[in-house]
Amino acid sequence: MLNCHARRGVSVVAIQAALLVSSSGAFAQSSNTALPPVTVEAPQAARPKPIARPTRQRSTAASRPTRPVAGNVSASAPTQNWEVTAGAARDSLNQAPAGQTATTIDRSQFDNRPAFSVGDVLRDSPGISIKQGNGPRDFGISIRGSNARNGFGIRNLVIFDDGFPVTQPDGLSRSDLIDPHAYGAIDVVRGPSSALYGNYATGGALNFRTRPGGTIDGVEYGVDGGSYGYLNNYLAAGKKVGNFEGSLFASDTRGDGYTGNSWFNTQTVNFLGTLKATPDDRFTVKIINNDLSARLPLRSTLSQYYQNPFQQGCATGLTAAAGCGTILLNNNGFNPTAGTDKETAVQAGLGRNDRRTIVGGRWEHDFDNITTWRNQFTFDDRNISQPTGTTSAIGDFPSYNYMSDLTKRGEILGMESTAFFGAFYNTLTASSDTRNVMPGGNATLGRLSSNLYSETTNYGVRAREELKLTTSLTAVAGVGWETTVLKGINTAYSYIGPTGITATTPTTADRQFQNTAPELALLYNLNNEWLFRGRVATGYGTPQVSNLFVVQTGLSGNNTQLQTQKNLGYDLGFDWTPNNTLKLSATGFYEFFRNEIVTQSTQTPGVTYSFNAPRSEHRGIELAADWKFYPGWRFMAAYTYLDEVYTEYVEDIAKGAVFSFNRAGNKIPGVSPNELTARVGYDEFAGPLTGLGGFVEFQWKDSFYMDNANLLKAPGYELVNVNVHYKTDLVSDTFRSLNLFLEVRNVFDRTYIASANNITNTVSPAGIQDSASALASLSPGSIYAGSPRAFVAGMKVAFR
Repeated sequence: MLNCHARRGVSVVAIQAALLVSSSGAFAQSSNTALPPVTVEAPQAARPKPIARPTRQRSTAASRPTRPVAGNVSASAPTQNWEVTAGAARDSLNQAPAGQTATTIDRSQFDNRPAFSVGDVLRDSPGISIKQGNGPRDFGISIRGSNARNGFGIRNLVIFDDGFPVTQPDGLSRSDLIDPHAYGAIDVVRGPSSALYGNYATGGALNFRTRPGGTIDGVEYGVDGGSYGYLNNYLAAGKKVGNFEGSLFASDTRGDGYTGNSWFNTQTVNFLGTLKATPDDRFTVKIINNDLSARLPLRSTLSQYYQNPFQQGCATGLTAAAGCGTILLNNNGFNPTAGTDKETAVQAGLGRNDRRTIVGGRWEHDFDNITTWRNQFTFDDRNISQPTGTTSAIGDFPSYNYMSDLTKRGEILGMESTAFFGAFYNTLTASSDTRNVMPGGNATLGRLSSNLYSETTNYGVRAREELKLTTSLTAVAGVGWETTVLKGINTAYSYIGPTGITATTPTTADRQFQNTAPELALLYNLNNEWLFRGRVATGYGTPQVSNLFVVQTGLSGNNTQLQTQKNLGYDLGFDWTPNNTLKLSATGFYEFFRNEIVTQSTQTPGVTYSFNAPRSEHRGIELAADWKFYPGWRFMAAYTYLDEVYTEYVEDIAKGAVFSFNRAGNKIPGVSPNELTARVGYDEFAGPLTGLGGFVEFQWKDSFYMDNANLLKAPGYELVNVNVHYKTDLVSDTFRSLNLFLEVRNVFDRTYIASANNITNTVSPAGIQDSASALASLSPGSIYAGSPRAFVAGMKVAFR
């Protein structure tokens, strides 16, 4: 049963604990650290890998080679004259691993707009695609189409927050806990990256970096509000005092939602503190807590979407308007496939009531001027209650993640060298239930449908060497080795006769996977304007335990034959920066997949099925531009072209008999071939109107196939957003600055699809595939509509 007040105490405790820490001595995250930092720390503190800052403020492609830290080396000096200076190993951690195809989204790109979710900011990076998930801030994030074929959450990429893992050991990430107001920058690493980031990094990685406490240097309060009851009150506090620096962010966000049964109420706390205990030792603490209570609409079929995209007039199943999504529930609380009570999402009370808590600590120790040792431990607990259809998922998923590594900066045969070696171990053990939902509202729970006991463990080592062969050429080599152990017992419950005599069917799995991921890269600086880069890298992603026990019908069963998906990718690209007003980047990539894990909807609402496609290919182009073409004016664009196809895959579909269909040559569903975000804006820089500005933003997403047979397409869309903002410094002993903004989203009120999960093809008893029109009405649905025209205004005040 949903309860919007449940578990709110956790957020309150987290806020009080963070405030107590801040009031007891000080905050400390280096006020002289230039944005964007990867993590925040006291002066000279080493920042954590996995992801570090590119050397340029906003790199739209691979980072430049690691630069010498010694100040007495000129660009033309022979490498054998390079000298190791104090802090060299620490400083080398402050730069992105050379050779990664990466983008940094700086806070300046979203500080003057009411950024509600990751979808509002990540589109500024090429290669990124966003689709609406199951909740207000729950989004499916894809890098090069990595998550487009997944039914819920985020998979096939690894996410960090200030270097602490937000992806759990089973590969699942959720974006509910991400409030963009908390962050100073976001790093986007594109392409297979398992050599450095391990399991599940087939698409790349993200690192969200909170603002340094020294940069906040006081308290900021902001409020955003607008259409459909949206209201977000948020607070940021930070300070650097002595050897301690810290920042605290807290927000309370509520709204009615633009679709029927989509109200939400969520609170987020994010704290980071770093203490420089000795000249050689730094300690960092990370705390994140998010509570979410939300109602969820049922996903629509394509036909329902055209009839009733926002699910209006859907109070009850008996009085439902045309196009309302419905489910069949059984009054006895078991055997939902025989349900006779037709109910809407509003009537059944479908939604989510979740909590996520992450607590991490990191110790960094300098053995000498060139060697740094880091140890990091993270506890991550995901607690869920999710009645999203005829069944409800309930469980607690605590995980533990430990990593230790050494970084050494020096020379090899007179050439500058940065060497990295690390080991890691993470594990998740959980017992979760799937219960039938009964009629009566408020997500009344019936009897057990299944119980899953699962264990997921990953452990391994990784090594990396960055070697500057000449003043212009840098070579990178890395390798990761990892063992993954999956164990599970899924007990399916069935109920016989009118009294529901219980019968159980257990299915067990005990799988072990070993994976190795090498990578090579070359970076060539032709001159100060041109950087050319090439990269060959690999990725891998094992199934999660729950994938092993859901069959094509959506019911519990044996799917334990799933294999690890692997990809081999080639990147070629360049960055051109002729002056400080223009940055252009282009990357072409070609990736070969083996046993790609693809997920699609099933006949059971809210349940997805995963399978391996033996061979597939992903290729594309990523373009980015940042052009300050006239004083005060700025044009930015991020474009992605994707062409992803099955090259070997035969799909079996049962309809009495089993019929086989060759999908080789077909497009992989869920992948839009063209996506573009472009923005042109102006900010007044002189005179009485200094600080007044605005921009016009254009978003284009091309149509894409929804099924393996490529019969049904989700339509594409074009959106226009308009923003006006004003920022001014205040002459006051109390107030530092005032920021005001107003944004109109979807100016022309386009109706569009914000999310369309892949659907399963069906056949007639004779083995003939059903037509596109039949698929368009196939229940359950897979579509959420995007927001109609919305007005959002905001205000932010900074206090000294």
